[in-house]
Amino acid sequence: MLFKIVLRWVLGLVLMLDTFLLSASPVEAVEHSFVAKSVRRVAPAVVRIDTERTVERQAFDPTLIDPLLRDLLGDPQLGPERERGQGSGVVIDSKGLVLTNAHVVDRVESVSVTVADREQLDGRVVGFDSVTDIALVQLEGRDLPPKAPLGDSEVMEVGDWAIALGTPFGLERTVTLGIVSSLHRNINSLGFSDKRLDLIQTDAAINPGNSGGPLVNGEGEVIGINTLVRSGPGAGLGFAIPINLARRVADQLQDQGEVVHPYIGLQLVGLTPRIARDHNKDPNALVQLPERTGALVQSVLPQGPSEDAGVRRGDLVIEVDEKPVADPQALLEVVDAAPLSEPLPLTVLRNGRELNLSVKPAPLPGLS
Repeated sequence: MLFKIVLRWVLGLVLMLDTFLLSASPVEAVEHSFVAKSVRRVAPAVVRIDTERTVERQAFDPTLIDPLLRDLLGDPQLGPERERGQGSGVVIDSKGLVLTNAHVVDRVESVSVTVADREQLDGRVVGFDSVTDIALVQLEGRDLPPKAPLGDSEVMEVGDWAIALGTPFGLERTVTLGIVSSLHRNINSLGFSDKRLDLIQTDAAINPGNSGGPLVNGEGEVIGINTLVRSGPGAGLGFAIPINLARRVADQLQDQGEVVHPYIGLQLVGLTPRIARDHNKDPNALVQLPERTGALVQSVLPQGPSEDAGVRRGDLVIEVDEKPVADPQALLEVVDAAPLSEPLPLTVLRNGRELNLSVKPAPLPGLS
């Protein structure tokens, strides 16, 4: 009798334990951060780009070569040599178009692209635009990587998350995190006078090899193309080309093979009432500047559109196409969007008088 009671008790305990184990919920999946989720959306479209080109060796001054080294090694060899480069890129459509920087593929002879699964594909440069530092590379092959989701760089705000992906120093699938530190950072203020760019500034680490890779928001959308990093004083500042601009340039490269940039042939400097007052107080000042906001003409390109229109050195551009000009960048934005060879109204201040002029933008020379 006692044995039966003990047996029933043991069986009941086993049934209870079995019921508990069956009813217990499975181990919950680990909840990853928004960064991991964003990277998961974009990473399959991020590629590594390896390039080669032929460059000429620089001639050496024989007097600067140690005679002992010359006896041991002989005279330096002149002639062409192969130069290797490396950068990053991101696939932007289902046909295998890769967006990257112009300086990554400029004048290269071969392009090899390593995709996310480490497969290497041949690439062909569709075109590049040195003014905006944007280039397109077409992947050759069948099993092409998926395209990355593209965001809208116009809706970004300072303080938004910024995630940089790429291959810095050859280290593939590297991810760094930061924020959008500033918007509309003029590249001319960074010492690049041959570029026309308003950049996204970020503190996400961008290093050599990141060039051409995507800058991603917290939703896993590409908002920029990483282009440069500030070295020396101010190191740690990275910059990216807004994706909206990159898409417009890519469309032109795909359709036309080149990008035409209008220009009017002026070198300008910003003027404000305070700057003008400080200048006018100088007893050695050769001219008195108008105490108002605008773009001051420092020089006029000979035989350029502005010279033909009658613009002179010392003119203050205060209005373009009926829009106020607060600084040179405001004028440049209107010129960039203007049709070629069509009259563009300019209002300038000269000797205290407002003059209405008409300039016809022409294609920016020296890009071919």
